[in-house]
Amino acid sequence: MNVNGYLSAILVGAIVGLLGRLVLPGRQRLGIFLTFLIGVAMALLGTFLARAFHVDDNAPVHVWKLHWHWVTLAIQVGLAVIAIGAANALTYTRLSDFAPKRRKRTTRRRATKTT
Repeated sequence: MNVNGYLSAILVGAIVGLLGRLVLPGRQRLGIFLTFLIGVAMALLGTFLARAFHVDDNAPVHVWKLHWHWVTLAIQVGLAVIAIGAANALTYTRLSDFAPKRRKRTTRRRATKTT
């Protein structure tokens, strides 16, 4: 793999992570960096699985110098949805959602002595 391959894997990974996060309903408690890492990992795993099952040549699309395969992209996004859902489930804690609310400070009036 050359430098262009690594750069395209990073770019595709970021897009796959973003698409995986958009497909998953609800609020995710993951940061951008973790979403990016999951996207890159699932893009590489999806490419490997598509090549292993020989479906990486189905439905190619060529635009200018870019080319991709719809089946491979679907596999990558599906894996990203599963991984982001799993990471979200692992980072979820009840304590973070139900933290006790801070009480308001009240000012007490001093009792004045009347003599």
